[in-house]
Amino acid sequence: MDMSTGGLAPAASKPLSGEVFSALINLSGRRRFTSQRIVLYALLASQGQEGSAATAQEALSLFRGAHKSLLSEADGLPGVFCPELREAYFGKLEGDKQIVAFADLGESTLKAIAQGASQSAELLAELVRITTPTLGILNAITGIYEEQAKQNARLMRKQLRGVITDIDTINRQARMVAFNARIVAARAGNAGKEFSVVAGVLSNITGEIDEMVAAALAAAG
Repeated sequence: MDMSTGGLAPAASKPLSGEVFSALINLSGRRRFTSQRIVLYALLASQGQEGSAATAQEALSLFRGAHKSLLSEADGLPGVFCPELREAYFGKLEGDKQIVAFADLGESTLKAIAQGASQSAELLAELVRITTPTLGILNAITGIYEEQAKQNARLMRKQLRGVITDIDTINRQARMVAFNARIVAARAGNAGKEFSVVAGVLSNITGEIDEMVAAALAAAG
């Protein structure tokens, strides 16, 4: 089963949310976890342990599904969204090719075990052999997702600080307007009372914004 044709995204058109990165990291972690379950329960199935074959098949289905979701631009996920992932999946590491080969071998092994085929032992031995290098690839790719998530978080904090700085600049200007309005209202005497009230409200608002800006800057850290 070739899972490399599932609608790849050339690149993320906008920053990804924290929720999307969490989903990507979880899916990548699921591949690592289920890869080990496939091998473990295939071994148990070869020894005739009841229910092991079904558990291995379930793990294989989850493994394939996670891989397809990570490569496909669908259901709110971005597919292969950065050069580092494209290189890991389709470059020198050949991640996609190796991951698909592992899944295909797992499927062939389980089928041979279920049928009591003579080549089941040989297939199982090969599955065990490629488990460690496959896990190395899965770990490397998971590391890329984690690093991209960190970079995205740093970018979002930087952008947030920029927006907050702009708000703070506007707020300082509003404070100056309120201050000048108070002076004008004082000079106008009775005629300027209503203007003075408005200036007072504006001063209160700018004070509240100061507090919110300080809190947001602390959160953006």
